[in-house]
Amino acid sequence: MMIRPDTLAAIRDGRVDLAFRRWDRPRVKAGTRLRTAVGLVEVVAVDRVPASRITAAEARRAGAGSLVELRAQLDHHPERPVWRIELRHAGPDPREALRSTVPDAAEIATIIARLDRLDAASPIGPWTRATLAIIDARPTVRAPDLAADLGRETADFKIDVRKLKELGLTESLDIGYRLSPRGIAVVDHEAGGPRADRAAPPEGTPMPRIGAPATRALRQQGIWTLDAVRGWTERDLLALHGVGPKAIRILAAALAERDWAFGDRPRS
Repeated sequence: MMIRPDTLAAIRDGRVDLAFRRWDRPRVKAGTRLRTAVGLVEVVAVDRVPASRITAAEARRAGAGSLVELRAQLDHHPERPVWRIELRHAGPDPREALRSTVPDAAEIATIIARLDRLDAASPIGPWTRATLAIIDARPTVRAPDLAADLGRETADFKIDVRKLKELGLTESLDIGYRLSPRGIAVVDHEAGGPRADRAAPPEGTPMPRIGAPATRALRQQGIWTLDAVRGWTERDLLALHGVGPKAIRILAAALAERDWAFGDRPRS
């Protein structure tokens, strides 16, 4: 179930707790917990409803500006039934804590054994170390580029990276990936020590997920952290190709969480 980043933020903040979809059949069920950029989102209930019975209050709870706006969104595929999905934010994604936890020797041995099993079960042969190595060497690079360098199809490469993410070894970004502290510990253990040429991550507060076009536009301006965003006005950011109102809303919310705002300090 796809949910827009700004809607996810509203679910996290408690401003949205409904969604409406036109599906041939339910694609989620009650009790499902979705892993999202804002943590876990739980599906509380899924019910088929007549589109004509949706109320203005429910439209607002789904994040729409009005009932007319919501009905316009549901105009696509009118032959399909409408499903009312009740949602709630269910806390942080446990993988976030896992990624930041540096394993001890016993945990590293367990992780290495798990990587060996993934390699042994793969129809293409060993892939885990090569994947970790290329993400380590080329963080924030597009998945298709990494896959091409390994001679792999992008879709299959992404599936395997998700297996490493489940182990807390990698982190997905709007563009590309990076090793987590947990992943770095495992890679360095097998290498016999840390890489001397490993680039340190940008200092400051990490950027929220704002989508690839906006992320690309900010990177071209040297903006890699939320701290750097504070040196820009909303108007100047919107002037960058790829940065739209949705990205601005997400950035504004992330700044507000820290009592920051656009343009509240000089650009460095």
